[in-house]
Amino acid sequence: MMYFDFHYYRKVLAYAWAQKQWPGRNKVLVKLLILVPLTTIFHAAFFTLDYLFFPALWHQKVVAPVFVVGHARSGTTLMHRLLAADGNRFSYFMFWEMFFPALTEKKIISMLAWLDRTVFGCRVEKYLQDWDERTFGQWRHIHEQGLWIPEEDQFIMNAAFVTQQWALDLPLMHEVDIFHIDELSARRRRSWMNFYKACVKRQLVLKGSSKTHLSKNPVMSGWVGAILDTFPDAAIVVMVRDPLQCIPSTLKLVEQQWRSKGWKKQDYLPSQQALTAISFDSFEMPRDLLAVRPGTPHKFVDYRDLTKSPKETVEQVYSAIGLGITDEYREYLHLQQEKEKKHSSKFNYNIDDYEITPREIEARLASLYDAYQWPRYQD
Repeated sequence: MMYFDFHYYRKVLAYAWAQKQWPGRNKVLVKLLILVPLTTIFHAAFFTLDYLFFPALWHQKVVAPVFVVGHARSGTTLMHRLLAADGNRFSYFMFWEMFFPALTEKKIISMLAWLDRTVFGCRVEKYLQDWDERTFGQWRHIHEQGLWIPEEDQFIMNAAFVTQQWALDLPLMHEVDIFHIDELSARRRRSWMNFYKACVKRQLVLKGSSKTHLSKNPVMSGWVGAILDTFPDAAIVVMVRDPLQCIPSTLKLVEQQWRSKGWKKQDYLPSQQALTAISFDSFEMPRDLLAVRPGTPHKFVDYRDLTKSPKETVEQVYSAIGLGITDEYREYLHLQQEKEKKHSSKFNYNIDDYEITPREIEARLASLYDAYQWPRYQD
């Protein structure tokens, strides 16, 4: 059966209900009180039908999945896209697929897409492409996103009401924490991971039962222990970048989301403080959890190495996690080499805009500064 986290649902609903003066309150309440229940029932029905229409689900295994984690803005997207290009090996979620967690839903949509191409001359597809560009085009200089692009597969948890998406509409990261999964009761933690695993199984049946699932999500930096409990043969790739580049970048990106919804600084300050604390944990937790599981195939990747020498860096990742690399994929990496060397961000931010100071960041993460020789902040 499909899982739904009623505990978080009640928390989010109570928070939204209390925001009497916020202009977006009614819109969010409509989503919470009408759309969420309806879509949950819809997904749950198809989730159950999957086992009737696709009996292979009963026996599908998730073998040696690969998880890309790390602080947001640390290169997780770039690493994920490079790995996803090895399409004969990996299965992963496209963004649109995470709106429809059930396998039956995806199959129906694929049939409708075929009908649109063969009968209606791609009329619906062209409309969706225009919508995609209007919706995501303005943000692609910050984060490349789109309906047909591989995306953070923690979004698949939205159907279970376990997602960071609500925290972008409502500044309640201090109230609803989906990062520290180990702080949940054993039962809720297991329920989250069982639902996630069920969604991964469906994707493997869809894309190829013998493929390797490839995941990427900064939030899962706090899930490494739960991931390894659920998938004991998983491999972990941890992206690492200068905290003075990715911490303020993440804070500003989320702050822009809150401001666009009409929230003022005093409204989102507690949530921003919670996000800052999560930022430190994003650096520390994967390292600590892997240190007590030395047998786990893993690789820490410096963002500078990935942008400077993407081909060699990906080859090192493959070697570390025990994967062989094909000539075809090696040629792809060679062609991408010059392109990825030019990878840069036009997203501007200033650490001075936030309560946390460069000195505090350097002190908290001193061992990492020493290990990676990141430049120290100059006043």
